[in-house]
This record gives sequence, C-alpha cells and structure tokens, in this order.
Amino acid sequence: MPMPSALLLLAVPHGRMERGGRRRSEPEENDKGRMKRTIIKDWKTRLSYFLQNSSNSNKRKSKKAGKHRNYFRPSPEEAQLWSEAFDELLANKYGLAAFRAFLKSEFCEENIEFWLACEDFKKTKSPQKLTLKAKKIYNDFIEKEAPKEINIDFQTKNMIAQNIQEATHTCFSVAQKRVYSLMENNSYPRFLESEFYQELCKKTPISRAAQGT
Repeated sequence: MPMPSALLLLAVPHGRMERGGRRRSEPEENDKGRMKRTIIKDWKTRLSYFLQNSSNSNKRKSKKAGKHRNYFRPSPEEAQLWSEAFDELLANKYGLAAFRAFLKSEFCEENIEFWLACEDFKKTKSPQKLTLKAKKIYNDFIEKEAPKEINIDFQTKNMIAQNIQEATHTCFSVAQKRVYSLMENNSYPRFLESEFYQELCKKTPISRAAQGT
C-alpha cells in the first residue's frame, strides 16, 4: 500500500540541501561548526607560541637598550593591509607569526624558517660567525635529508655547498629567492583564504564600538 503524501513529507529528514540533492543533517552542520572553532583555536595556540618566542627574543636583544615591545592583535584594517603585498605581511611581527603558524599547519614551516635564517645571516658582520652560520643553515636546510630540508634543485644545492667553503653574505641568495617566490605564489594566497586570517579581518561588535568612542 503506497504511503500517503503527508506522511512522505514528514519522513523527509530536516537539514540543508547540498549539491546533488543530498541533505546535510543538523549534526553534520554542528560538526562542521565545531571543526571550524577547533581549527581557529589551534591556530591561536600556535600563534601565541610564535609571538611568545618572538617577544622573548626581542627582550634579550633590547635588554641593554631598556626597550620592551608587546605584540597585540592587529585591528581588522591592519590585518587587511597584509593582503596588499607579501612583504607587508612579513614586515609585521604579528603577521609573520600568524603566517608561521599557518605554514606549520600545512607542514611546510621550513620555508619561512629558512628565509628568516637567511635574513639573519645577511646581517652577520663577523667573518667567523658568518662561516659558522653558513654551515648551520646548510646542515639544517640544504643537505640531503636535512632535518628541515627545503625543496630546491640539485644544482642549487651543489652551488651552495661550494659557496660555504668561503662564506659570503650571498651564499644562499638564489635559494632564498626561490623559497620566497614559492611562499608568495603558493602559501601566501592560501593564508589569505584561511579561516584564521578571515577571522582577523572581521570587524567584531567590540571593535566597532571602540571606533565610535
């Protein structure tokens, strides 16, 4: 005996219709919301770690000068500036920490760590320290099966191996440019689309109220 049409309507499960005619149930939507909150919470934990490390490093560097800097969450307007250029993001302490946390979530944090190590390397004045740092960078990022091996071609690796025998400030220039380009063209666009970055750009009721005072 066919089921009455009224009962058929009652039998249809409640939920949002997805593409292809499949209905998304309430529990699925709740799970998606919980997953989003978990991702953002995990991001904030990683970001706090990088900010804390950055703050401690700067405390040690500026101890003699008696300076101390705290890094606060940027305003939505400040965060939106990071989307204008990759350099804008890297030049901002909070933005850099957020980007590092993002790369860690994608299991490719070695790229930004290598880039930062190269930036520090180029500021080194002592020839002895330059040689030591060059060998450390090579051992950490360049040689085969290095703990943080970056993805560069064999020829570039060979060139670096030769260059560090008599270390100069340009030892890693080619590799650094390639890693920078890789981050700018791949990781950076994904970072701008991430839940965490979108959250930073969102104007909360609190920030709107603060602007009105």
